[in-house]
Amino acid sequence: MFANLLAELQRYMQAALESPSELFAILSVVVAAAFVLVSSFVKTMIPLRWLAIGSNVGFVAYGALHPSYPMLLLHATLLPLNFFRLAEMKRLTRRVEAVRAEGELSSVWLRPYMRAAKMRKGAVLFHQGDIGDRLYMLADGRIELVETGGSLAPGQIFGEIAFFSPDRRRRLTARCAEPCTVLSIDESTVKQLYYQNPAFGFKMIELVASRFAADVDRVNADLAKVRAERDQLAAKLAESD
Repeated sequence: MFANLLAELQRYMQAALESPSELFAILSVVVAAAFVLVSSFVKTMIPLRWLAIGSNVGFVAYGALHPSYPMLLLHATLLPLNFFRLAEMKRLTRRVEAVRAEGELSSVWLRPYMRAAKMRKGAVLFHQGDIGDRLYMLADGRIELVETGGSLAPGQIFGEIAFFSPDRRRRLTARCAEPCTVLSIDESTVKQLYYQNPAFGFKMIELVASRFAADVDRVNADLAKVRAERDQLAAKLAESD
């Protein structure tokens, strides 16, 4: 059986060598298959899209020359889709690089990906314990963080901690202390930006770390206040004795 298979392969290769179009078709499908194989080891999306485009071109050439019309139709359809996705990811990457050059998570940069909403005073954006599915930025007004008594000023980004916590739960309740204009971006776009470019990922981690650092400072300040009150009470009790 193996000998018959080998003989058939030899005859096929001999026929292919006698036909330039058939030989080109074979080379095309081999290169396309190699691109598919290499893509299994690639983790980032832009190189994956380039490999997908290369494999599409190879399979289109094979489908046209062999011919194999289902393969030709499938990869001729996938080719422009992969080009579109590649262009979309490159636009995201260029914007992230602009953020990196500015050294900050610019509200001007994020605005094209965000949806604006007018909120009345007292409106709640999310409650403590809700599942986090959007990142927010305050464009106008003031947001109150109910549990801590803190507030956010225009230009500040918030709601990112839920994306990084294991349970994806909101840690605080965000409520409009006055009429507000709030911009939001969905989780899917945030993940695309995060995975496509390390600069954006580091900025997000930096933002989360700064939130936790502020929480630690606040807890330490509260503890220092409690200790001071305890010491004052102890001193008064000692004086009364």
